[in-house]
Amino acid sequence: MSHFTKKRKLDKSVQDNLYFDSYADVTIHEEMIADNVRTNTYRMGILRNSNAIQGKVVLDVGAGTGVLSIFCVQAGAKKVYAVEASSIADQATEIVKLNNMEDRIDVIKGTLETIDLPEPVDVIVSEWMGYALLHESMLNSVLFARDKWLKPGGLILPSKADLYIAPINDLVVEDRLHFWSTVKDQYGVDMSCMSDFARKCIMNNDITVNLVTVEDVLSHPSKFAELDLHTVTEEQLKRVQGNFGCECFGSSSVNAFCVWFTVSFPGEEKPLVLSTSPFNPETHWKQAVLYLHEPVDVIQDTKITGEITMYPSEESSRHICVHVDYTIGDLKKKSKTFSIPDGYADAQ
Repeated sequence: MSHFTKKRKLDKSVQDNLYFDSYADVTIHEEMIADNVRTNTYRMGILRNSNAIQGKVVLDVGAGTGVLSIFCVQAGAKKVYAVEASSIADQATEIVKLNNMEDRIDVIKGTLETIDLPEPVDVIVSEWMGYALLHESMLNSVLFARDKWLKPGGLILPSKADLYIAPINDLVVEDRLHFWSTVKDQYGVDMSCMSDFARKCIMNNDITVNLVTVEDVLSHPSKFAELDLHTVTEEQLKRVQGNFGCECFGSSSVNAFCVWFTVSFPGEEKPLVLSTSPFNPETHWKQAVLYLHEPVDVIQDTKITGEITMYPSEESSRHICVHVDYTIGDLKKKSKTFSIPDGYADAQ
């Protein structure tokens, strides 16, 4: 994404069409269903709440292939309204028929904001999370459904989301930057002057979606935001903000921050948590990596503090931007603003 020219803001209907079109291909659904952490956690989160679902009416927001709707019927739901705006709704209808559940699941093709339901619902289920939690802004549709269709005291699955940040040392980036110093030894041509150019290209203002290993993480994570889906408002989602603080484990070089999320399903004894942390098994969300302007050396117990703000892009309300103010040790406070590059507009 160019940071030197202001892009034309897309009309909301155009944004929506691009978003829904991205779900019309099989690849994205294959990736999501094949994500065992995601799909099994949703299945267990729904089945563990079968007491609240048994004999009740459920709304599945952004139903996709309808797998969550089927889980709800398996948990005893009387009726499920599976709302899906993309053409994958046609395949969901076939899947529902194949599982002999057409009397319990109504697939409704359309946007949540424009369709009409014949009755209020007792439960809302949705897999709404995007990269860095809020990329794609599907949560707004869940909140719309909550305010319009959910009965007082109704259940939302999942019911809570938390956001975390930690400093990391991306060794791959270090190797890429160091590469230009090795060219002379290999080929007899000095290309060390490419290092600064490489740093500008790699450590840019893009939110990079990538897998972060446990070895890359340089401190305990810091939770900077918590969203209660029963109470959070669309207005609050326009600016999700929080402070963070951590102490480094040992001597290393900080070249990025890593952001991830968890969502929680209520349970009788304790919540069931779906985590996208680098400390947990891999998911298709991976982690969001925010590269600093340049690496900063740290030692044991170096303090890193700051404030992080997430908000919708001016060009497209479905794209997320992240602004970070941070201080590492005794160095002067720095700031950097990041955004999801165009390539991820329809990749999630």
